[in-house]
Amino acid sequence: MSSATLRELLDQSPAAQRQVVLAGWEDHLAGEDLPVLLEVSHDGEPAVRLLAIGLLEELGEVAAVPRLCAAAADPDPAVREAAGAALRSFRDPAGGAASESAVVAALVSALGAASTTAADQPLIRAAVVAALREHRSPQARAPLTAALADPAPAVRREAVVSLAFLRDPTSVDALVAALSDDDAAVRRLAVGALAPWLGPATSGALATALGDADWQVRREAAIVLGRSALSSVVPALLRALDDQAWQVRRETILSLGRLRAVAAATPLLGFLSDSLADLRRAGATALGELGDGLAADQAAAARNRLEALRATDPDAEVRKAATRALTAFPIRSP
Repeated sequence: MSSATLRELLDQSPAAQRQVVLAGWEDHLAGEDLPVLLEVSHDGEPAVRLLAIGLLEELGEVAAVPRLCAAAADPDPAVREAAGAALRSFRDPAGGAASESAVVAALVSALGAASTTAADQPLIRAAVVAALREHRSPQARAPLTAALADPAPAVRREAVVSLAFLRDPTSVDALVAALSDDDAAVRRLAVGALAPWLGPATSGALATALGDADWQVRREAAIVLGRSALSSVVPALLRALDDQAWQVRRETILSLGRLRAVAAATPLLGFLSDSLADLRRAGATALGELGDGLAADQAAAARNRLEALRATDPDAEVRKAATRALTAFPIRSP
């Protein structure tokens, strides 16, 4: 490159050469280039916009944040992706808490400025919410919580993921409320986000999620409740053994095993005869978890059924599961 400024080189270059100029400018990047890059980021050629976005990210000037936010709604998918990535990794080269706070403040401002009615604005709001997650700032909690009420499901999904990532206990009530969202993906994500906060205050809401209209939400609830170590969730899980979706039944079986719910012994034995190999395998695994917690007659019945499964089941994985489970039922000398 010559000693000419970026603006001079761009002004002197035909349209086809603007990409070449921008691609070779990184080593010469300076704060004075900001106005030029902001202007070029609106170029009619997507490849030029893409390069400009990359240079704005590299420059790290907080003043570029609004433009990067707007570019998250660019008509070109590559530019949108680059803008979102730039927002998530954006750092002021000056570093330090003050500069990071300024970046977060700019993101929060952009989130508030993005219209809730314009067709392309949900893309911007979702990108900003995702960026706030990556900056891990306490400043982000309030706007992320507010984003749970956004009219666009994509924004609410990003908000749930972001609040889960921050693991702020003050967000628990908002996440519980998200279990009633009208978007199934939001509800499913909210179930997973509540996993770190399992306890009496959240287990009831999560147990209610076992009756959700969407089977994926119900499956996630069954998985999370199995990590709770709370005996109070067992009745809800026992009811979920009759779920219409086999995927939900499988995770419910496994969760009852993790909880060592001896009340589930009889239905678990029944699953050893299920027509689905996945459920027979889950039943065997869960019975192995119950092990010596069972009464003598239940343990004997479980051992007999597991031995038959190990010997005759047509599915190799079921036979392996039965073999592992039998280690929890040793034959005792009279």
